[in-house]
Amino acid sequence: MSDEQLIALATALLDLCRRKGLRIATAESCTGGLVAATLTEIAGSSDVVERGFVTYSNDAKEAMLHVPTATLLRHGAVSRETAEAMAEGALARAPGHLAVSITGIAGPGGAVPGKPIGLVHLAAASRSGRLIQRERAYGDIGRAQVRRACVIEALSMLGELAATET
Repeated sequence: MSDEQLIALATALLDLCRRKGLRIATAESCTGGLVAATLTEIAGSSDVVERGFVTYSNDAKEAMLHVPTATLLRHGAVSRETAEAMAEGALARAPGHLAVSITGIAGPGGAVPGKPIGLVHLAAASRSGRLIQRERAYGDIGRAQVRRACVIEALSMLGELAATET
């Protein structure tokens, strides 16, 4: 996906949210705010983008998003459970309608047994109670490519949720 296609995807999401009166929060770990940066690259996005949480460390996940310590200890930062808790935490701490979270191992280091480079968990939650989660195994395609793939997936997930909101 080219930069122009990425901006087109973000613009389409913003337009859909604008038509439906929806606001977005992001909770990002391995992407370090790239989803929020992509959305806010577009002029006028402030009527849709409510806020972004960059929670790179476990302490930040706990403090800012109230991810339970037990979840992090039991499942680790890179897990479905943590991604879901991050999305729900962002939604609970922002006056928006939709939230997306990303946690993963972008590389080149950080892999542990069972959690290779390129493993990412994403979750998206809506105020109406809908929650979707995806696990992606991008492989060792390079840090920038893993992060970019995460942004595309997160925007798609937000679009999927926004389309079903009334």
